Amino acid sequence: MLTSFLLQITVPGQIAADTINRVISQTAVHPSQLSMSMWDLAVKGGWIMIVLAIFSVIAIYIFIERYFMIIKSSREEKNFMNNIRDFIHDGRIDSARTLCSNNDSPIARMIGKGISRLGKPLNDINTAIENIGKLEVSRLEKNIAGLATISGAAPMLGFLGTVIGMIRAFYDMSMAGNNIDIALLSTGIYQAMVTTVAGLVVGIVAYVCYNILVARIEKLVFILEARATEFMDVLYEPAKK
Repeated sequence: MLTSFLLQITVPGQIAADTINRVISQTAVHPSQLSMSMWDLAVKGGWIMIVLAIFSVIAIYIFIERYFMIIKSSREEKNFMNNIRDFIHDGRIDSARTLCSNNDSPIARMIGKGISRLGKPLNDINTAIENIGKLEVSRLEKNIAGLATISGAAPMLGFLGTVIGMIRAFYDMSMAGNNIDIALLSTGIYQAMVTTVAGLVVGIVAYVCYNILVARIEKLVFILEARATEFMDVLYEPAKK
């Protein structure tokens, strides 16, 4: 009698424990199921992710190409202006012109243009130097505007993806009627979040790269202005003697 009573207590308890273990095993999520790849993110983001990927490649290309171009243009031969001063004071104009032609830099091209105008009024020489300086700066700023455009357009594309994703989620809700579940809404919300993050990342990177290039160009412009002033001072010196 006592044995049968204990069996009635033990069997339901064992059944309940087995039921709980079975539910936990069915609902448990393995670590491998939580992993996400960049490809999964791109697929979930839709066509906007393709555009953002193209923007990122263009931004990186512009930054690398312009960065090394600016560094190359910023290189200045040691004692370049001192040699120019000595050549002009000694009347060796051809030597000064040859020195400028042998140096592939904005400073050499700018000074070379001024040397080619020797004999004309100083105002004309100064104007010619300034024009060459502006042309050199415009060459350095090539494609910089495109980088600025990407830094502004990428976040906007991300927000566009957000709006599209939310519209998709609400559309799925309206079509589902009373059969709404989390899986139905996850696709649209997932797209909205992924495109927002991708757009912000591309925009921030492009914005930082743009400001780095602008700072480099401004520094080079200051050097060009200083060398132009120094060259004009060289031309004024013989008149003072």
